[in-house]
Amino acid sequence: MFTPWTAFFSSEGRYLLQKSIALALEEDGPELTAEGIFAQDAVMHARICAKENTLVVGLPIIDEVFASLGSPFTCEVLVEEASPVSAMTEVARITAPAVPMLKAERVILNFICRLSGIANLTAKYVHELEGTGVRLLDTRKTTPCLRWVEKYAVQAGGGHNHRKNLAEMLMLKDNHIDATGSITEAVRALRTRYQPCPPIEVECRTVAHVREAVAAKVNRIMMDNMDGSLLSDALSLVPTSIETEVSGGVTLANIRTLACTTPRRPDFISVGRLTHSAASADFSMSLVSA
Repeated sequence: MFTPWTAFFSSEGRYLLQKSIALALEEDGPELTAEGIFAQDAVMHARICAKENTLVVGLPIIDEVFASLGSPFTCEVLVEEASPVSAMTEVARITAPAVPMLKAERVILNFICRLSGIANLTAKYVHELEGTGVRLLDTRKTTPCLRWVEKYAVQAGGGHNHRKNLAEMLMLKDNHIDATGSITEAVRALRTRYQPCPPIEVECRTVAHVREAVAAKVNRIMMDNMDGSLLSDALSLVPTSIETEVSGGVTLANIRTLACTTPRRPDFISVGRLTHSAASADFSMSLVSA
């Protein structure tokens, strides 16, 4: 389920990762403080430590950032990517020229702290779903320009990725349906326009919409902001040939109840807060002797 870094960030993902790193470095501008203090040939040795119990996600970003800077460096990663560690665990050691080291420091920590925090929150939701057979999905509610790395972190925490972009799956929302007049007409338009047609998901807020989506034989039906008897009635209308997804208002307190809906459990539950509300984990970088 967890896709390794090199496989996840290949092709389009790698291109977007490199752009994200380049923009992060550009935001900081030149490291004038370090340039004014350290000789050009000064070398630093540093270590990165977890300051709390956490999953460690994003360690490969160290290599990526120094490569983007064009700086020589060595990095010894001391723990496995996506593994849990206790507070004060040393996770990596780096040797590099002083100026690039200090320019890279905050960018590296920002990525690792952010990704580890997302993985931590995801793991909590995954724990609540244990034994239900329901899979946890992320959404497109991600930080602008950081979608790929944040979705990588969701996988590292045990979750699954929904669509990374608008082309992986066609999703009909209220605006699309209102513009075309009905779910039936919107689905017909998509299947006429695209041959072969990508998978189609329909966002439904009423039982009537679910019935219409079932009749259109779409690939997945999302029950948006439904719970209780309304959710139960909606799910019971959907044949097993069509995937079901529950979304909207999902929290750690109610996700298991939603997953155990009878008579049919959903296939997926999607949670936007995995990426838009995760608290960053706490890591630090400090100098050490060689």
